[in-house]
Amino acid sequence: MQAIQTKYLPATNYRGSRVKATCEKGTLTLPYRYDCDQFECHRETARQLFAKLFSKDFSTPVVFATGCLPDGTYAHVII
Repeated sequence: MQAIQTKYLPATNYRGSRVKATCEKGTLTLPYRYDCDQFECHRETARQLFAKLFSKDFSTPVVFATGCLPDGTYAHVII
């Protein structure tokens, strides 16, 4: 089982705000989505990394357990 950690990356002079998802098998950075709340933005980035690494199409539901860590990052595990 892989735990996925997501972190908010603020805008710089060259790039907009982003969310970076990291796990042992790889990383994925996506632009921050302003059309959803912060929690859902982090969950969606974790879902996209999971789909990328494991070729999952989400035609069958996947349940993520998500929690916020003390440093402001989020941790996601697939149940």
